[in-house]
Amino acid sequence: MAALTPRAVFVVRDTDYELLLARHATRGQAKFFLESREQSIADVEARHLRFHAVLGQARAAVPADWRQTLARRADLDRFLFAPEDVVVAVGQDGLVANVAKYLEAQPVIGVNPAPDLYDGVLARIGVDRLGPLLLASFAGAARVERRTMVQAVLDSGERLLALNEIFVGHRSHQSARYRIEAGGTTEDQSSSGLIVASGTGVTGWARSISEATHLRLAIGPDEPAVGYWVREPFPSVATATGLRAGKLTEAPLVVTSRMNEGGVVFADGIEQDFIAFGWGSRVVIAPAPRALNLVVA
Repeated sequence: MAALTPRAVFVVRDTDYELLLARHATRGQAKFFLESREQSIADVEARHLRFHAVLGQARAAVPADWRQTLARRADLDRFLFAPEDVVVAVGQDGLVANVAKYLEAQPVIGVNPAPDLYDGVLARIGVDRLGPLLLASFAGAARVERRTMVQAVLDSGERLLALNEIFVGHRSHQSARYRIEAGGTTEDQSSSGLIVASGTGVTGWARSISEATHLRLAIGPDEPAVGYWVREPFPSVATATGLRAGKLTEAPLVVTSRMNEGGVVFADGIEQDFIAFGWGSRVVIAPAPRALNLVVA
């Protein structure tokens, strides 16, 4: 049986200009909308054209004997990735996180289309370096960071994967009530919810919580460990605040809902893609069995 031809899968999200056109139908109407708010469509359009110029350059870098295709972020849950794919996320760091949970072991190259606008922690590759990295990635010769992911498994069998963090709490600003188990200790809590973050995620949402609470955890992005932080735990006669933060390696974090309605679990900040977490539901959160293979050189 002949070996399958490699395929480059380009992952993108709609630009602000494309989203404006989808909402307002025409450029003229989008222009009027922005000008009514003292904004200019010229800057939005310029960023759109710049992005597509980089995307065109990236697609031109694919070897002539390879296949290639384009997947939009909104369609990732329906896109079928193949073992021979090399995934190229062209955009901000969040796009790499978006695609990570849909992959098995495929290498991911994050291309930064605007280094002057985006930090490029995950999408760190310049488009001029893409061609050789595609070949090296498929051959297994590229330098890869195996970044640990977070997994949440509910007693219903539903599962969520995240590159950055899993959130457990109430979907509104109401207090979340639950029982938490970590490190052999169990307590009932009422809080603004909790997050469980990977070593990649500790530089994001988890960082703001840890800096505000002075509860810092050292977790490397490729370390098979995750950390949890409780947001604003409230002490009362029925709730405690002893379990506020901790590092998880082999033993997971177990959370049991005490919310009659509004309880949710979601991944990587995508609130609309949640799993309901009603009274009595139980979720087990730990380092995921798979990792993101991020190409770095």
